Amino acid sequence: MSEKEIILTKDGHNKLIEELRHLETTRRKEVAARIKESIEFGDLSENSEYDDAKNEQAFVEGRIMQINDMLLLAKIIEDGNNGGKSRKVSVGSFVLLLDLEFGDEEEYQIVGSFEADPTNHKISNESPVGCAIMGKKAGDVVRVRVPEGFLEYKIIKIRQNNKAKTDGE
Repeated sequence: MSEKEIILTKDGHNKLIEELRHLETTRRKEVAARIKESIEFGDLSENSEYDDAKNEQAFVEGRIMQINDMLLLAKIIEDGNNGGKSRKVSVGSFVLLLDLEFGDEEEYQIVGSFEADPTNHKISNESPVGCAIMGKKAGDVVRVRVPEGFLEYKIIKIRQNNKAKTDGE
C-alpha cells in the first residue's frame, strides 16, 4: 500500500474498526474451524475443502493487514472538515445538487476515495463531480467533463454537521 494519506469520515473510520474487529475475532475462528474440519477429510493434496479454507484464510489475513495499513495512514475529518464553520464544499460535506439539464436533485456526501460508494450517495473528492464542487459555495454552477461531453450542476445546499448553507446565504 502506498504512503498516501487516506481521508476518512468518522463514520468510515468506525466502519473500518468494526470490520477489523469482526475479522480478528469472528472470521479468524470460523476459518480456523473450517481448516480443522477439512483436514479430517484426509489427503490434503486432493482436498478442495482444505484449499478453499486456506484461500479464505489468506483473504481474511490480507484484509486485516490492509485495514491496519489504512488506519495507520488515516486522516479522520469532521463532517464538513471544520465543524460546519465553512460555507464551502469540503470532504465530509453533504451537498444537494441540481442537474441543470434534467432538473433532478440528488444529495451526496463528499468522502475520501476509500469510502466512495455512489450507490449510497457517497462520492469521492477525487471523482469528476467531487473535484468540480470542492471549494464551491451554495448557488455556484459547475461544469463537469464526462465521456459524453459536459454536465452542469447547481449547488443548492451544503450541509455540514447538520447545518445547511443554501443559495443566497
